[in-house]
Amino acid sequence: MKNMRKTFLKTTAGVLLALIWSVQALAAAPGSVIPGGSTIGIKLYAKGLVITETENNMPAKQAGLRQGDTILEADGEELDSLEELREIVRTGRPLSLTVLRDGKEAEFLVSPGRTSNGYRLGASLRDSIAGIGTVTFYDPETHVFGALGHGVNEPGQTELLPMASGFLVKSSVASVKKGARGAPGALEGEFDVTGTTGTVLQNSEQGLFGVVKQVPEEKRVPVARAEEARTGEAEILANVEGSGIERYAVRIDRIYPGAQSGRNLLLTVTDKRLIERTGGIVQGMSGSPILQNGKLIGAVTHVLVGDPTRGYGIFAETMMKTAYPDD
Repeated sequence: MKNMRKTFLKTTAGVLLALIWSVQALAAAPGSVIPGGSTIGIKLYAKGLVITETENNMPAKQAGLRQGDTILEADGEELDSLEELREIVRTGRPLSLTVLRDGKEAEFLVSPGRTSNGYRLGASLRDSIAGIGTVTFYDPETHVFGALGHGVNEPGQTELLPMASGFLVKSSVASVKKGARGAPGALEGEFDVTGTTGTVLQNSEQGLFGVVKQVPEEKRVPVARAEEARTGEAEILANVEGSGIERYAVRIDRIYPGAQSGRNLLLTVTDKRLIERTGGIVQGMSGSPILQNGKLIGAVTHVLVGDPTRGYGIFAETMMKTAYPDD
């Protein structure tokens, strides 16, 4: 009965989220949006349990499990939390694990090892991931948002985190770890966890997408087509101190129309204020809107490790096509 009720609740929640996202996706991609620039706190719950480390000479590694695998089921039952798996492992009986690896499912038979602390698999796992990022745009009509300009991966892995659900909370920048050659910097945020501000419905190579409860009352800007991008002066909107959004000068050095993984625009930060505050582009600025000639042209996605004043951006048009796939 417990499993039937859990399955029903999960199915109902999944259907509701799918319906919400379907309504948004059916809308036409807007010709203009409200540019973002503010940081947000992001928490994504994995679809299953992600293995972050395996111990030598322990059952998980001996069975062939490895870092980056996602455990979806144990003995045919979906796993929603670490505690569910712990309860099964405590029995000490062999268990069949359904594991997602490189986009494909496989079965592994694992027998927990008996230790002085009880039975163990010898694997570190997580069921969620949290961090800070930047909103690229809001659609005031549908409340759709786009952020980051790239997907969320488990640290050290290239595969996207298989996401079951996610939400946004308010954040502000408490401090900045400045970037330097060979050492990317980062925004360090403070989060307001008293309530959520939005729901993440898609974790994709082109960014995070979903819906927010409220949209800022700011002026819209047109969304530029990819072919409108030009080398030369541009600006980004970024939140690198407190909760304020400021405009900073950048230069688009090169354009790569067919590039994948959010590397369509090669940027150089030319604004001395931003270089003084952050050293250039730092982690947490991903998603910062790039504006050129009064239009949203793209979003910051990556920093060059060898030179933090330089980085890459993705076309805004590419993000819009992912947010509105049926348009």
